[in-house]
Amino acid sequence: MDFSLTEDERDLVELCRNFATNEIARRAPAAWDRAECPTELLREMGQLGLLGMLIPEEWGGIGMSTVGFVAAMEQIGLADQSVAAAWQAHVTIGSLPLYLFGNDAQRERWLRPLAAGHVLGAFGLTEPDAGSDTRSITTRAERSDGGWRINGRKAFISNAGTDMSFGVTLLARAESGGEDPRFGSFVVEKDTPGFTMGPKMRGIGWRGLDTRELYFDDVWVPDDHLIGNPELGLRQFLATLEVGRISIAALSLSLTQAVLNLATDYARQRHQFGRPISQFQAVQFKLADIATELEAARWLTYRAAYLRDSGQPFLKEASMAKLKASRVATAAASEAVQIHGGVGYMLDSPVARFYCDSKVLEIGEGTNEIQHVVIARALGC
Repeated sequence: MDFSLTEDERDLVELCRNFATNEIARRAPAAWDRAECPTELLREMGQLGLLGMLIPEEWGGIGMSTVGFVAAMEQIGLADQSVAAAWQAHVTIGSLPLYLFGNDAQRERWLRPLAAGHVLGAFGLTEPDAGSDTRSITTRAERSDGGWRINGRKAFISNAGTDMSFGVTLLARAESGGEDPRFGSFVVEKDTPGFTMGPKMRGIGWRGLDTRELYFDDVWVPDDHLIGNPELGLRQFLATLEVGRISIAALSLSLTQAVLNLATDYARQRHQFGRPISQFQAVQFKLADIATELEAARWLTYRAAYLRDSGQPFLKEASMAKLKASRVATAAASEAVQIHGGVGYMLDSPVARFYCDSKVLEIGEGTNEIQHVVIARALGC
């Protein structure tokens, strides 16, 4: 396996590092405190070409490899998890369904402005009573007047409610179909009659990410808003979700690296009993364990990305990477707070912000319990 980047990709990763250090790290914490999505940062990332990472140049993107995207994510997430979460959702599930399964007219209409960073993408899957059990979604799309009439509700949907959002691509039950229903992905643009949304939801972390409930009350869209084949709608989305799991794994790597850096720096500066606490074995072992687990998770994640880039199956490996990396991130964040002591418990501390952000990594893009199921099935269980 070769995880090396091209010269252009190395330049892009360096661009991400500089922007994350000089802009995101400086401005995003205030947005986290206010629980506001800093769309001005996302617009600036779009102007730098970073919102079309996985989309080919033909459609307005930069055509970066998955390995390169993981490396870039490590830099963005190191500065702020909310901005990185909004960015990865846009780049993966917010854009890839149109690229992978849309026709050229749909790509020209919706994908190109997404890849160019003019608008922000979102995908609506989860519902109040359906998340891990995807086949239980109740949002319906029924044939009507040469198009589709959509009714239903989505929950915990990110990027759909900002002043930069174009709307949402959602998964709906396209036909009852008995025991094997059909599902379709539909584009619903902002301001479409009947499409409304609730207020920004308040989570314990990712406070700078815009997440809302979406409501569809007799929303009518024409036939050209159907993405791909409704016979394969569910399979199409699940294929996109595999990439999203690599993305969440990469986001987890960035959080682990961030809290390791913070904990190491604090341990060197904090003195107790006449010496830095970094000289105490109890603290040293915590830091050594975090660093070791981080490297193990990093190799799993880059391997899954490499398999996708080389056209090989990567379903099992993406789930393994997401499972391992998110576990490592939540454990590392907890240990980093412990090393900081009372300082780390205060929300004014950067490590506390990362601690709050860590838990959702075990939930988003398929819970870790679902990752166990995917891996077990791949093993023949």
